[in-house]
Amino acid sequence: MADGFAPLTFTPDVEAQTAAMWDKVKHHVTPMEWRLHAPLIAEINRLKREKNAVILAHNYMTPEIFHGVGDYVGDSLGLAREAARSDAAVIIQAGVHFMAETSKVLAPDKRVLIPDLLAGCSLASSITGADVRLIKQRYPGVPVVTYVNTTADVKAETDICCTSANAVQVVEWAAREWGVDKVILIPDEYLARNVARQTDVRIIAWAGRCEVHERFTAGDIADMRAAYPGAEILAHPECPAEILEAADFAGSTAAMNDYVALRKPRQVVLITECSMASNVQAESPGTQFIGPCNLCPHMKRISLQNIHDALVHDRYEVTVDPAIAARARLAVQRMIDLPPPAVPARYDLVKARHHVDVELI
Repeated sequence: MADGFAPLTFTPDVEAQTAAMWDKVKHHVTPMEWRLHAPLIAEINRLKREKNAVILAHNYMTPEIFHGVGDYVGDSLGLAREAARSDAAVIIQAGVHFMAETSKVLAPDKRVLIPDLLAGCSLASSITGADVRLIKQRYPGVPVVTYVNTTADVKAETDICCTSANAVQVVEWAAREWGVDKVILIPDEYLARNVARQTDVRIIAWAGRCEVHERFTAGDIADMRAAYPGAEILAHPECPAEILEAADFAGSTAAMNDYVALRKPRQVVLITECSMASNVQAESPGTQFIGPCNLCPHMKRISLQNIHDALVHDRYEVTVDPAIAARARLAVQRMIDLPPPAVPARYDLVKARHHVDVELI
């Protein structure tokens, strides 16, 4: 079998095996595309059973991956939890490289594969472990909270990790544990600014940004309001503060999913990566999803074909130096051991208690 090509055909058996998946994605995948996707999906699911492998699929994966082959799907926090407790021998990370590193950190005895080594992250590449060591020298005694969208060597220099779902909770926990009134929250500047507006803890931030979320503007929201006055607008906390102020709700990808599932809005706009809307809509067919959205070029490097090739050729393995992994594991495990964030009683935008600025390093 040549790399990048699988001689598989759309047979009646394949059609039957993938019928339930097709029903979920048929509004986002054409019948012509499905005849190409379905044989790969069936073969990938067969290979998973043969090799005792699981696929962790992030919310930003395309629908045919998310609904077709993902064993565990969700946001970074959810996938990290699944990596830690999975009984599989092999983990395929349908996401980006830092996620695969996190899986390896939490499951050091498992083989962790990523289908494309170039599936990186603009936010993760914005900071290094050496940067964090310098930050700690500048602010001795101040706890470091690090977003999971970072490399293992950055996590190894931190005290506890967080996700967009639990950042406020983790910052307040760190302040209590260290008995301080300020916390370093890196590397996402916008997440840090949005957290600062929801807590009395002073935030020291780094100027890292997600290339997907920083491109949204308040003008995008205004245009959507004018064109679709009844639509509810949900924004990711990695967006600039003015986006969150203009939205109806701000939350992680998991929180957005919960919002739509529970409120069942007639029309909704997700201010995040494009595939998120497609994947949520499959579970909420009564809701109309409206743009805008931005594509993540790194997430889109993962395809059914290279997932298949990863399973067939046992590639590409992600490794982490054991000494770095041990230190990073402590930070990630501290996050996992915290109770899940409280679900908001009402799905409104978490407005700022007060407007405060952060100290930008």
